[in-house]
Amino acid sequence: MKTGAEQISAERARQVEVEGHDDGHDSNHRDGELAYAAMCYAAPCHAFPNQDFPALWPWDYMWWKPSRDPVRNLVKAGALIAAEIDRLQRMQERGA
Repeated sequence: MKTGAEQISAERARQVEVEGHDDGHDSNHRDGELAYAAMCYAAPCHAFPNQDFPALWPWDYMWWKPSRDPVRNLVKAGALIAAEIDRLQRMQERGA
């Protein structure tokens, strides 16, 4: 069984390779969208009663793809956090 860190790393690779959400794509999310999306996936499913998707979800509804498996949702959240960390570090390296 893969560790949580291994699952997050694999999900981040999938986001890049399958979804095309690479560094260039992620750099366009400058208003905390990656972190907000991670928050939404990290929250327990019962945190959003009577809602199709969380009010803080930063993108179009079509991108909200929660799983019934809470571990899978946490893996997605972790990969989004990793993407946001990478984005912030790129900005720091560029002096922005």
